[in-house]
Amino acid sequence: MTQGALLPRLRERGWRVTPQRRAVVTVLERGAQHATAEEVHAAAQFIVPEISLATVYNVLTELVAMGEVCEVRVGSGAALFETNITFHYHHVCDDCGRVADVPAPDMTACLRSCAEGCEMHDASCDTPMKCCLRLPELAQRGYSVDRVQIVFRGHCGCTAA
Repeated sequence: MTQGALLPRLRERGWRVTPQRRAVVTVLERGAQHATAEEVHAAAQFIVPEISLATVYNVLTELVAMGEVCEVRVGSGAALFETNITFHYHHVCDDCGRVADVPAPDMTACLRSCAEGCEMHDASCDTPMKCCLRLPELAQRGYSVDRVQIVFRGHCGCTAA
C-alpha cells in the first residue's frame, strides 16, 4: 500500500479521522504487515502515547469491516492485520513464525460454482478440484463456500533453530 493513500479513501467514506485513528492507519501504512493488535498498539504509542489497546482494536475492527484491512488467522495465535486486501495465501515459517504473502489466483468463484455439481466425468475435466474437494456434497448438506484461506507451512531460511 502506498503510504498516505488510506486516509483520503477513509475520509471520502465519511470516516472521522481522530489522532488515534490516524496513528493506527500510519502504523499500518508504514509496513506493519501481519501485525497483531498489540504490535500495532505498541507502534501507535510512539505517535499518540495515550492511545489504548481497546481503541486500537476498535479501529482495526472498523477498518476490517470497511474492507480496507484484512484480519488473518494462521493458527491458534492472535489475529494478524494487514493492508494487502488482494486475494493471496500465506506462508508461515515453522522456525521463526514469520508470515509472508503468497500471490495466488482467486479461487472463490470457482469454488462457489462447485455447489452446483461436479463436472468431472473423465480425466479431461477442466476443474478437477471441484470433485477432489467434494464441494457438491457439502452443498447438499447446506454448506456454502464464501472464502478460501490457504496457509503454507515450512521454513523461510532464517537462522532460528
